[in-house]
Parts: sequence; structure tokens; C-alpha cells
Amino acid sequence: MQKTNSANIRQLTILGMLTAIVVVLQLLGSFIRFGVFSISLVLIPIVVGAALCGPWAGAWLGFVFSIVVLISGDASAFLAVNVPGTIIIVILKGTCAGLVAGLVFSLVNKLKFKGSRYVATVAAAVACPVVNTGIFLIGCFLFFYDTVAGWASALGYENAVAYMFLGLAGGNFLFELLFNVILSPVIVRIVNIGEKTA
Repeated sequence: MQKTNSANIRQLTILGMLTAIVVVLQLLGSFIRFGVFSISLVLIPIVVGAALCGPWAGAWLGFVFSIVVLISGDASAFLAVNVPGTIIIVILKGTCAGLVAGLVFSLVNKLKFKGSRYVATVAAAVACPVVNTGIFLIGCFLFFYDTVAGWASALGYENAVAYMFLGLAGGNFLFELLFNVILSPVIVRIVNIGEKTA
């Protein structure tokens, strides 16, 4: 019983620290922009939390990331067009990115082959920005297609889909993906340290 309480306290402590890191990094990241939107530096702590504490911890961290995006004004261009659609997309993309990162890490890590933790971490680090950007693009298509088409036309893009991939999400996605993959060895070390102290 005492061991279970100790493990729960440890997980809550880790989750509390990572929650604070997510808030601070998202606020700092709002000053770094590629195109229309700021980059998401928070995907690394989301992956760390998902790997150390499980998929629901990843979902929580992704949810916190989403709330900070909404409060900070980073989604203001979309809020001006469709408030419910924006809230749905922002919360869904962040929460699902964390949840999927945790599920991917858990599934791959359970295979227990040589290097499974490293592969699981890289897979989770890739899944997080893919899900985040994928849901964003689907949401743009479902809720904001006419608006995005107008933006695309004004900027000289041939069509809205090209603008969504190249103008709205392209640079950010590539940065976030490369940032996560490059820092994957650091995430592995953090996860290894976290599991040794458990």
C-alpha cells in the first residue's frame, strides 16, 4: 500500500512539474513564429510525460497546452471566424497528440526487444506532432475551408489545400518534427532516469 502511494505521489509530482513546463514553454514559444502560428516547443514535455506516466498523463499535458494556446491568443485568427470550431480543434489536437504519444510509447515499449525503449520514444516523438498537425489540418478543412481559401487566394496560392499544407502548417510541422526527433535521445535519458528512480 505504501509503495502504491509513493508511486502515485511520484507520478503527481512529475505531472505537476511537466504541467508547469508546458505552460512556460508554450508562452515562450508564442514569440517564435514560422508563418501564421507560433511553434510548439511543448511537444517534448508532453512526450516525456506520456512515456513516464502513461497515455492519460500525455492527454492531460496536451490539454493544458491547448488551454494555453486558447488563452494566449495564438488561435485568435480562427476564434474571430468560428469560436466553437476553434475551441474544438485546439483542444482535440493537443489532447489527442499527448494521448497518442503515450499509447504509441506503451505499445512499442511492451514489445521488449533490444532498444525497444529508444524506438518507443522516437515513435512517440514522431506521433505527437503528426497527430497535432493532422487534426489541425482536418479541422481547417471542416470548419474554416472558406476562410482559408480566401487567405490562400490573397497570398497567391493556387488552392486552399496547398495553403493549408505549405503556408499554415508546413514550416511549423517540419520544425516540430525535427525538434522532437533530434531531442529523442534526451527524452530516452529522462525516461530511463525516471524509471530507475521509480
